[in-house]
Amino acid sequence: MDKKTMSQLYIIGAGFAGRALVKEIKTKTVFGRVVAFLDDNPEKIGKKIEGIPVLGPIRDVAQLLRMNPADEAIIAIPSATREYLAELYGILKSAGFQRIRILPGISQIIEGSAHLIQTRSIDPQDLLGRTPVAVNLKESLAYLRGKRVLVTGAGGSIGSELCRQLLSGGASRLYLFGHGENSIYLIDRELRLLQEEGVGEKATIIPVIGDLKDREYVSYILQRLRADVIFHTAAYKHVPMMEENPVAAIENNLLGTRNLIEAAKEHGVKGFVLVTTDKAVNPVSVYGASKYLCEKLVLSSAGPGCRFMAVRFGNVLGSRGSIMLLFQSQIAKGGPITITDNNMKRYFMTIPEACSLVLKAGGVGENGQLYILDMGEPVKIRDMAEQMIRFYGFESERDIKIETIGIRAGERIDESLWNENEEPSPTPFDRILKVTQQPVDLNLDALIKKITPVCRFDPSRPKEYRDGALLRRILGETIPSMRS
Repeated sequence: MDKKTMSQLYIIGAGFAGRALVKEIKTKTVFGRVVAFLDDNPEKIGKKIEGIPVLGPIRDVAQLLRMNPADEAIIAIPSATREYLAELYGILKSAGFQRIRILPGISQIIEGSAHLIQTRSIDPQDLLGRTPVAVNLKESLAYLRGKRVLVTGAGGSIGSELCRQLLSGGASRLYLFGHGENSIYLIDRELRLLQEEGVGEKATIIPVIGDLKDREYVSYILQRLRADVIFHTAAYKHVPMMEENPVAAIENNLLGTRNLIEAAKEHGVKGFVLVTTDKAVNPVSVYGASKYLCEKLVLSSAGPGCRFMAVRFGNVLGSRGSIMLLFQSQIAKGGPITITDNNMKRYFMTIPEACSLVLKAGGVGENGQLYILDMGEPVKIRDMAEQMIRFYGFESERDIKIETIGIRAGERIDESLWNENEEPSPTPFDRILKVTQQPVDLNLDALIKKITPVCRFDPSRPKEYRDGALLRRILGETIPSMRS
């Protein structure tokens, strides 16, 4: 490629990550030519690193670039705060960069390694919310070295990010369990490509297509795989949709989880981590009720042989089906952005941070214990909408309207991370809280016995099959918050 037509790249940050990217780009000239580092550190400005000049301060250099806009900037500062990233984004955008990419957070950069394949286009989630806590993955995942790890829902937002981070743990095998063929295919290919480019360690990756609702199959596959640890993320999650399909939510989430627990106990699994949600707190939706019951089921399964625990947190930024992706599509068509209520608030955390903390909790957590991730202060959905409109260069109400459409079935204005019968307390680990729970009078076996004919056809009780109204009555009898 002629140097005159080759893309001009500027690396923002002349630290270890930036240096690693320059070395890699030099071997892959198809990606372009690094013109300079941009950095604010006066000790680096004016020097050359890896033969590349370091220019700065960033704001001053960017102003000069406006006269001759460059092709691409890659922000290679994994430890940058949200505030600093927002400032950098504004500077680079005004300088006319056609493309702005970013490396993942410091928790995903292992032992000073950074790879071009890890970069991605900067996104609103990189600038919203608080700065994620840095988790040393190499250290946190030591308990999984040489182990066989199974992730259910491996093609989903949380499951796929767990798998990316698990590459760094030294597991011998990584089983990608999922119901959707295409999503499992995509994460399988991505992980193999990451490995080819030197990210993580050489775990054997094995995709597994299956349905947790199939009790016999779940038992069969766990017997064959001999998994040591399970991270259970698989669930139907979309609240309004599950309100319209309540039986499917309970069948998949609750009965599927029971099948997995029974198979784990039967076939020698040593650790079981349930990923759960703030919607399980005093649930008012069928999805929330299903996760509330899953929590109780998992924690009541604790005993010798297998360590069972649950990790609860709120919304994650940028997950499939999340409000952020909806807002992005609405902005792309010129609006309006639709929100349910001007006062609605939610807890938010980035997917990588949530997954790092789940993996950490899986190693340090106690048998039969519920943990909550400290998510800071809740965020108004309207504020998030306005921030996203600004991110894309528009002005709220003038360019993109915001419409209020009213609360949908199963939703509420606020969510809580714990209820009146739960008391969170700090642990030695940042943003991981341990929950002390008061006993709840709940006969899970009797409840599941009542629910089963609704979910699975019983010739002796045919009228109960798929009866959503009956299911809601059963849930209301068991969970007081569901009675309304």
